[in-house]
Order: sequence, then structure tokens, then C-alpha cells
Amino acid sequence: MEGDIRKRGKVEKAIEFVERMKKVHEEARAALKKAQEDMKKQADKGRKETKDWKKGDRVLLSTKDLVFKERLTRKLVDRYIGPYTIKEVVFTNVVKLWLPTSMRIYLVVNISQIV
Repeated sequence: MEGDIRKRGKVEKAIEFVERMKKVHEEARAALKKAQEDMKKQADKGRKETKDWKKGDRVLLSTKDLVFKERLTRKLVDRYIGPYTIKEVVFTNVVKLWLPTSMRIYLVVNISQIV
């Protein structure tokens, strides 16, 4: 009989522990969900709606990340060059342009680089 009482006591303690862990798990899940929503809210503050580009649109390409050998001073370089025609919309934020071969840059650019 003594063995049964000890086992029952251990089972009750185990059940209490499991219930306490479930409660802690739910609280942690709720805290993570709230933190995720707060981070998304902060990240979305800096985002803006993008224009829907389509094949055949003419756009200007930003010179911000381009290197020009013939022009040494960044101050005197135009901010945008072009216009160039969109060859294909690869993804919602990536387009492929018709660029002259003399430019020697990759044809696929992010829409943050075009106007």
C-alpha cells in the first residue's frame, strides 16, 4: 500500500509540473507574438508602396552604385541616366532592362534603383 501512495504523490506532482509548463509556454508564445507584431509595425514604418512596372515602361536608372571610369568626381555625375526600356519584370521588386553593352553592368536591377 505504501508504494501506491508514493506513486500517486509523484503523479500529482508531475501533473502540476506539466500544467505549470503549459501555462509558461502559452505566456511565452503570447509574448513572442506581441514582439513579432511590434517589430513588423516598426519595420513597416520605413516601407512605401511600389509602383507596378510592366514590360515596355521607360525608366531612369540611378547612378548611385554605378562606377564611371571617364568621370572621376561623383559630385558632377548625373543622378539618373536613361531612359531605358523594361525588358521583363522578373519579380515584383526586380526588373530586367534593355541596357547598352557599353555599360557593362548586370541587366537585372532592383526597383529601388529606377525611377
